[in-house]
Amino acid sequence: MAHDARRNVVVAADPVVIKVGTNVLTDSLGALDRVRIAALVDQVQRIRAGGRRVAIVSSGAIGAGVGKLKLGKRPVDLPHLQACAAVGQSALMQLYQEFLNPHGVHAAQILLTAGDFDSRSRYLNMRNTIITLFEYSALPIINENDTVSIAEIKFGDNDQLAAMVANLLQAPLLILLTNVDGLYSADPRHDPSAKLVETVAHIDDSIAGMAGNTKSDLGTGGMKSKILAARLATVAGGSVIMANGATDGILDAIFAGESVGTLFLPHGGSVTAWKRWLGFTAKPKGKVRIDDGARKALVEQGKSLLPVGVQQIEGTFGKGDVVAIFDANGIELARGLINYGADDATRIIGMSRERIASRFGKLPYQELVHRDNLVITVT
Repeated sequence: MAHDARRNVVVAADPVVIKVGTNVLTDSLGALDRVRIAALVDQVQRIRAGGRRVAIVSSGAIGAGVGKLKLGKRPVDLPHLQACAAVGQSALMQLYQEFLNPHGVHAAQILLTAGDFDSRSRYLNMRNTIITLFEYSALPIINENDTVSIAEIKFGDNDQLAAMVANLLQAPLLILLTNVDGLYSADPRHDPSAKLVETVAHIDDSIAGMAGNTKSDLGTGGMKSKILAARLATVAGGSVIMANGATDGILDAIFAGESVGTLFLPHGGSVTAWKRWLGFTAKPKGKVRIDDGARKALVEQGKSLLPVGVQQIEGTFGKGDVVAIFDANGIELARGLINYGADDATRIIGMSRERIASRFGKLPYQELVHRDNLVITVT
């Protein structure tokens, strides 16, 4: 049954987003591993030769810069990290192109910041660019623009970026290549009884609890980051496979339907591109806390959010901005485009339509967030 599930995932996988971690691309000293990168490129080309579109989200620029500059370890302050990225990014792309040349394929570098995903117009431009690169049979190689990113506009790590790119492209499959075989029931470095989890049907608290906060000296992510990325992709209708990128022929094995790594199954049906951006990509500008009645109306009955069910407004936002909607227990339920700015919304929350009408007269919108502009994010 598990084997059939994997085959079904692979059959439907087009386009495919493959995230390659720093520790897959570099050796123990931080230098780029030419043999590993060449092998990965060859496997990616075999996937493409089968008619599939592939985009790579590639870490390694900072790690490569550490190696090129012979620093021995990853710096901790932003200016030195950005300098390493500037030196390492060109070296990284040069190697990708070198190993793509025998296949007659162009590497297409795309450097992004989180702000690119918050803007709907830039989001669409990104999607159109990548789709056009597919038409030219080029290989998009995507990375965070570490040379300019600052704390406010950083993704945090490329796991999150990869999940956002998968949602951008409505990719049925995201592959996270890391330096471990997959998700374990416990940290195998400290618990010899830890077992590899082959399939995850739903990412709940027990699954999240298996992920620690471990990370490497050169990379930025850890297992917790990968679980968050897997949730971001699966809740929007995609599948995720986490596997060891250092294993010979790992991508060939995945596309042969072999039981390698951990498969995370979709939590629900596929979500449209517009709602993927709204619910799982754009950064909310504010928070809306609602009561139990409004929660039921949104989650169970598929209705719009009315002012009467809102308890509290937080943040500074304008009309049309994305807000996150939380229940009385502080659990995020949904995201949506709000019809009023923060000040106007605060004046009418908790009021019925009749009370709003008697106090303020007729307002342009009865709903605080209309159902058409709302995405349920809780699973």
